[in-house]
Amino acid sequence: MAEFNKDDYLKDLPDADDAAAGLSDQDAAAAPDATCDADAGEQAEPLEETAAQNDEAQADDSLTPLGKAKKEAADYLEALQRERAEFVNFRNRTAKEQERFRQHGIIDVLTALLPALDDIDRIRANSEMDDSFKAVAAKIDKTFEKFGVEKFGEAGEDFDPTKHDAILHKPDETAEKETVDTVVEAGYRIGDRVIRAARVVVASPKS
Repeated sequence: MAEFNKDDYLKDLPDADDAAAGLSDQDAAAAPDATCDADAGEQAEPLEETAAQNDEAQADDSLTPLGKAKKEAADYLEALQRERAEFVNFRNRTAKEQERFRQHGIIDVLTALLPALDDIDRIRANSEMDDSFKAVAAKIDKTFEKFGVEKFGEAGEDFDPTKHDAILHKPDETAEKETVDTVVEAGYRIGDRVIRAARVVVASPKS
């Protein structure tokens, strides 16, 4: 019977480090590849788009030549209608901007001439004009009317704080409501826009 040798038995056992290395290699081989999963997620969306494009191409291929021509004509018509709508919007927007710039120019000129226009009104009210001066004043009035400028403010009309600037309220026993008694300076407007309110003396009922 052979004698048992402890040293020979221990020598034949695998080293602990080698065994651990072997287990690590097996775990690494069995573990899923995280990089592959990430790449698969990134490729999912382009693949779906490609699939949709392929389906559309297959649908087009299934059309007859007449069907393809009709589809192409419909696409061109849709694009043309879209371009036309954009052009109409651009034209309308440009027209509004031009009208706004035009009104700004008229307002600037009118504002600069207001003192002269007030002087003409005072001369009309307080003295007789000769024919030549009347002709000049009439031309000025017609010129502003041509550009949409309207003069307003007359004695006897109802007082309206949105277009009248009351510089004085005068009690009047005969007045049933506030009315314009005297126009000191005429008002001017373009459409609904008041450029300058009429400065007036208001006759008010006695309380």
